[in-house]
Amino acid sequence: MNQVILVGRLTSDPEVIVTENDKKKTSITIAVTRPFKNSDGIYEADFIRCILWNNIALNTCEYCHTGDVVGVKGRLQTRSYEDENKTRKYITEVIAEKITFLSSNKKEEQ
Repeated sequence: MNQVILVGRLTSDPEVIVTENDKKKTSITIAVTRPFKNSDGIYEADFIRCILWNNIALNTCEYCHTGDVVGVKGRLQTRSYEDENKTRKYITEVIAEKITFLSSNKKEEQ
């Protein structure tokens, strides 16, 4: 079974791009805090790239901004490519199947 569930904060505002075959796509990076402190007494975070497609991508771009907390459910996917030096590089990312908007940094107007 290949299933991932993450909760973290968006590190930047998401933006939709349209692919050659007219699909909507966005990639987000979420900062997921580790559940323990390092030797300096500080909580570290992992920065995890997630790929969102079509309606999930559109809704996330419309409603979410830097610092918002989101929950992502999806699967891990690994891909590879050759860089300019002909070195094989591997990327592991989460392909989102569902995203939940948990909180917003947006200040309410009074």
